[in-house]
Amino acid sequence: TKLGDPIEAQALLATYGQDREGGDPLWLGSIKSNIGHTQAAAGVAGVIKMVMALREQQLPKSLHADERSSQVDWESGAVELLAESRGWPRRVEGVRRAGVSSFGISGTNAHVIIEEAPASESAVVEEEPSGVLPVVPWVLSGRSSQALEGQARRLATFLDECDGSVPGAVDVGLSLATTRAVLEHRAVVLGSDGDALRAGLTGDLNDVTGLTGPHGARVVSGVAGEGRTGWMFTGQGSQRIGMGRELYDQFPVFAGAFDAICGHLEEQLSGGEGFEVPLRKVLFAEEGSAEAALLDRTGYAQTGLFAVQVALVELLRSWGMSPAVVLGHSIGELSAAYAAGVFGPGDAARLVAARARLMQALPTGGAMAAIEATEDEVTEILDGLPDGSRVGIAAVNGPTAVVVSGDEDAVEQVMAVAREQDRRVSRLRVSHAFHSALMEPMLAEFAEVAAAVSYRQPSITALSTVTGQSLDDGDWTTPEYWVRQVREPVRFHDALAAVIDGQGVSRLLEVGPDPVLTSLAQSGSDAVESVCVLRKGRAEAATLLTAVAELFVRGAVVGWGSVFAGCGGRLVELPTYAFQRQRFWLEGSRPVTDARGLGLGAAEHPLLGA
Repeated sequence: TKLGDPIEAQALLATYGQDREGGDPLWLGSIKSNIGHTQAAAGVAGVIKMVMALREQQLPKSLHADERSSQVDWESGAVELLAESRGWPRRVEGVRRAGVSSFGISGTNAHVIIEEAPASESAVVEEEPSGVLPVVPWVLSGRSSQALEGQARRLATFLDECDGSVPGAVDVGLSLATTRAVLEHRAVVLGSDGDALRAGLTGDLNDVTGLTGPHGARVVSGVAGEGRTGWMFTGQGSQRIGMGRELYDQFPVFAGAFDAICGHLEEQLSGGEGFEVPLRKVLFAEEGSAEAALLDRTGYAQTGLFAVQVALVELLRSWGMSPAVVLGHSIGELSAAYAAGVFGPGDAARLVAARARLMQALPTGGAMAAIEATEDEVTEILDGLPDGSRVGIAAVNGPTAVVVSGDEDAVEQVMAVAREQDRRVSRLRVSHAFHSALMEPMLAEFAEVAAAVSYRQPSITALSTVTGQSLDDGDWTTPEYWVRQVREPVRFHDALAAVIDGQGVSRLLEVGPDPVLTSLAQSGSDAVESVCVLRKGRAEAATLLTAVAELFVRGAVVGWGSVFAGCGGRLVELPTYAFQRQRFWLEGSRPVTDARGLGLGAAEHPLLGA
């Protein structure tokens, strides 16, 4: 306007048009010349235009501005109209800036200065790869299920149209992990190569959780929900030959942590009777060999489980994962305490090795049996025995999953009574009667070792499987607790219920070589999703990353970019977000009648017809 233009121009001349260095003028343009007057959106439209100008390194021409206004003293400062497009390249020194003014009613003005982002450094993450990722994750997310599918379609189309220059699978995965926001509807496509991953994009990402897709791709999808993430650590009995061997070969973080903790454990076990073979050699022995048979012994079983669990913890941590709550079953409770920071690797190894060594040194004998009955029902059976002190409850794993332990003949009597009551009974293959009175001969020496260990308060919430409740004063942080933990029953069922009901946990990750606790958690509650990091007979990297993906799509935090560390990935340009657009413009709901036929003037508006 004749009134507004001079005011706006003189303000720019007075502020930006004076004493300019380098001799270049302030170049003046207008978003109105491109798209008209957008009223309340004028300011943000100007911001968008200048961000695009910075990106394209081009100052766009102002349309319909052939003549400068005669109402402005253009000679009073160095301001010029953009009558033609001009290049706006990056500078070797200095930065490019743009000012955006949005003038409102009565002369109000909102002014924003936009400065270009610093020049990005090389997109090369690792110039010389230190490892190869055996399974590559492609992480997608969207605000809705439709947007998630749109993301997959857009990426698939982009890759199909890359003529002879398709980015590598690792490059795509790294770029998806580090240059995209994480939204509620999520999917992770897992595959060993680009063909498998691209094929995995073509399915229904909202209905394929955990299924194997075309060409061997595995797709995991879900919606992030409320709740916390808990880690639970498996106990003795889940150990198996070769557990962790593939991860050791494929992930340097796992290998480093495994070697370090095995070094601590072997130092404690060295010279002890029955521990002539190094722990690492036993764990990675060939099936059927003499070394492999040693893993059935208590000393190697407990220390081996602990070593693998510690290495898994460190690998998961390197991927940006951490639990809000931890709990563990028997020897697994010491792994949980390590994960919570109660003791460092040296002290943890000292305590674990002593526990394993002293238990193995006890006379063999005794027995354990699993009974399908409630704790009260098993207690009633025990009370009815002639000498019930020789057998007791060793673990309560579920509402009707109880383990008894003690002298062999006493355990056989309990099994016989349970069978008479038509209850399912299974004798466990164990070398000793754990969590029973037969453990008492080792407690005094174990207490001396426990007293020499330094303890710290746990850094995260933890549940005791001795009490079945949140930690009380002295739990996990005193020698007395760990002595009780050897002798008293494992109250895993109570601890699990407290985790789900009292701690708000909706996602559980079992850290161990096989899904033992996972089945107990899934059978106990529909309110929690539980997965295990490893499974016998399945490729370890694929199983671990699938478990991580299943937690992630349900809301857990995962630093996917860290998964690609050391793989030599490069950031590449990928399609932008698949926005789901909806039209809000009003449409005419009925035919327009010519008002002149009624003796009236035409309204000349589609919504105001007669």
